[in-house]
Amino acid sequence: MELSIIIVSYNVKEKLKKNLSAIFEFYKDFPLEVFVVDNASIDGSAEMVAEKFPQVKLIKNERNLGFAKANNIAIRQAKSNFILLLNPDMLIFPETFINSLVFAKQNPQAVVSSCLLLNGNNETIKHVRRFPKLSDQLLIILKLPHILPKILKSYLYHDFDYNLSQKVDSVRGSFFLINKKAYQSISGGEDPLLDERYFVWFEEVDFCRQVYKMGGEVWYNAKSFCIDYIGQSFSLLKRGRTQKYFSESMLKYFKKWQPKWQYYILKFFWPLGKLLTFIFSFFVKPKSGFKN
Repeated sequence: MELSIIIVSYNVKEKLKKNLSAIFEFYKDFPLEVFVVDNASIDGSAEMVAEKFPQVKLIKNERNLGFAKANNIAIRQAKSNFILLLNPDMLIFPETFINSLVFAKQNPQAVVSSCLLLNGNNETIKHVRRFPKLSDQLLIILKLPHILPKILKSYLYHDFDYNLSQKVDSVRGSFFLINKKAYQSISGGEDPLLDERYFVWFEEVDFCRQVYKMGGEVWYNAKSFCIDYIGQSFSLLKRGRTQKYFSESMLKYFKKWQPKWQYYILKFFWPLGKLLTFIFSFFVKPKSGFKN
């Protein structure tokens, strides 16, 4: 088995169908396994997978377990050394997996790697991030990026060269290739599991941070690409719910990785941030494209 693909799905039946169709069209004879972990979708996603793609290893959760826990269920069952966490609203191309695996094998120090992500208009998605700091997360809480788009230039790595493969802090979790053997070599043989304290958001940043703590590296691979339709599942959630998930995950990240006083500062400002979210949703149209 060359590759284990894990797709956590929640109410994105049509995008998931298109994703799986591309995988099995382009990789008919390639030694891979595909898991779909359905987080209690109500749009018929699980039924569609069972009917149209019987070769998929379908895991149906009775409730929405979140991103980290759902991925871990399949990670524990994955047979390949290379595990790809792939969002359901993605579209891969004939060379996407091949080029990603070649890069990962040639760069064993890259415990995690990702590729060039394009949106539906074939524009580069700037998904490489530096690790979060108190200052940039406070700016996000206070909604200043909506008014001053360039204020997060450092955190969002605006000057990153997406034409060049290189070591980075963290990458988006929508295309997240893990070298299991490399991870186990630095973790004492443990499986590459996500921290289940995160329901959604920050779990991939946390994983990258853990990789560096143990002595590994995270890389961006410019030689592979795919389309990321970005947040189709999140678009079904109410704004208040997404803010709840985002704020809780941010606080958990800082409580785990940063001095306690930084956690308490962020916790103090989040009620104001939620009020500002309410105000912005009614009266202000964001200027930056920044979503949180």
